[in-house]
Amino acid sequence: MNSKHWCHVLLLPLGLCLVGAANAAGWEQKHFNPLPEASDVVLPMPCDGSMVFRKVYIPLAGPLDDYPVSIGQDNAEWGYVEQTRPAFIAGSFTGAKSENSRYYLMAKYEMSQLQYRALMDESCPTASNKLRLPVVSISWLEALQAADQYNLWLRKNAPASLPKEDGALGFVRLPTEVEWEFAARGGLEVGTAEFRDGRYPMPEGLNNHEWFAGSQSANGQLQLGGLLKPNPLGLHDMLGNADEMMFEPFRLNKLDRQHGQAGGYVVRGGNYLTAQAELRTALRKEEPYYTAQGQVKNKTSGLRLALVSQTLTSRERVASIEKSWQKLGSGDQAADQPQSKGAVQALEALASGVEDQALKDQLKTLENQLRASNQQQEETRDQAIRASLNLGAFLCTKLFDDGKYLDFLQHNYSLNCESSEQDASCDMRKGKLDEQKDRLHKLSRYYASSLVESATLYGQPLLSAQVPVMEEIISRNKQLQELKPYLRTHWANQQVFLQKHKIDTAAWLASCKAVSQ
Repeated sequence: MNSKHWCHVLLLPLGLCLVGAANAAGWEQKHFNPLPEASDVVLPMPCDGSMVFRKVYIPLAGPLDDYPVSIGQDNAEWGYVEQTRPAFIAGSFTGAKSENSRYYLMAKYEMSQLQYRALMDESCPTASNKLRLPVVSISWLEALQAADQYNLWLRKNAPASLPKEDGALGFVRLPTEVEWEFAARGGLEVGTAEFRDGRYPMPEGLNNHEWFAGSQSANGQLQLGGLLKPNPLGLHDMLGNADEMMFEPFRLNKLDRQHGQAGGYVVRGGNYLTAQAELRTALRKEEPYYTAQGQVKNKTSGLRLALVSQTLTSRERVASIEKSWQKLGSGDQAADQPQSKGAVQALEALASGVEDQALKDQLKTLENQLRASNQQQEETRDQAIRASLNLGAFLCTKLFDDGKYLDFLQHNYSLNCESSEQDASCDMRKGKLDEQKDRLHKLSRYYASSLVESATLYGQPLLSAQVPVMEEIISRNKQLQELKPYLRTHWANQQVFLQKHKIDTAAWLASCKAVSQ
């Protein structure tokens, strides 16, 4: 090995190095991970260096499953650049067997000057605090070259450190816009409303999370990586310090879709010269690859790597994808769409029996259009099912709270007002008790209506398919994790109704009150 070797790292069974991994003669942790967390994923680098990544989970596990999100921001002034539009995201790597999810990885920090020089210089740089500054003033092509050098080095010197999917090694590259924005908004760690906000939740205020223009923040200077608090996914400096280059070219928006012309490259996130009011998750700019003088290199633009896998990894994976593809929009998974299923099969059979090639092609086009329409309806339906399960779990928490409060009022009333010596406040206590009984009765009826309507509309197979997905979404969000036992209780109540077709509000109330927190 030459001087740019990886000295020592602890290899885990999954091929990933966690925070406790040794780096015997390598960089001090402060030079590559100043704010370590237990769930960090650490990959080795040349010159006994390291780069830290964070997992970004997507709550679906099938080969063609993806998760619907809205990216961008409605803005009258910048609508043609940032207009809200629907998008879809899927993870590269399969999660643990206990997880109904996939994930990709995003670098925890913007690539530092130290890391860039370890990849690109002929000799190893000396680690120092100054070299923790994000690398800037490099071109998009140089960013790709750095990623290429890292991939080649990892495959030669530390292939076991890379995560694998279906036996194929992962690789690093610049992130796509959807990968970047999903991570920048906080992914599954935030609720739907917080995800759609202009910035991820910042409990300590913007100044404690991001660098921006002005004497109260960056003061016109690039700052060391990892000095401020991270976003909910544990990623630092996503909305400030250095702009971050994206993998794909820039496109304008046309309301709900992207315009057909592909231009220069995209930079996201804002930088140390961006005004505080302008710093937002949807902020995106176009930069040309070249000017008349040569490659574009901006003093505010750097990069952050994503770690992903290829899609078609083996013959078995291709066969699995082909099987899933044939089911898309066919109605095979939609018990509530027998007419659509019949129409797709009828068109398929009709096309196979036609000898005229032009007519056969027309019928096949119609079949694919119907499948696409069915697929869109099925995806919308699955979102609605998850929303109904979420509502059921939330209502179960309200039954728990209101039921326990009623028990408390009833107990106090019994102690003070059902003896020979009644308390002077008994009339007031009786009024509160009756009021709470009425409130709980109405809530129980509303919960029952929601449960019955959902069960009747979707049925057992469709509901059961979305329960583990909803559990995964809840488990990834710290603010929602307490809903998990209530979701399971709600689903148990719904299953009883699906089996017996009997409305039992008293039993459902009792089950929600019995949830162990």
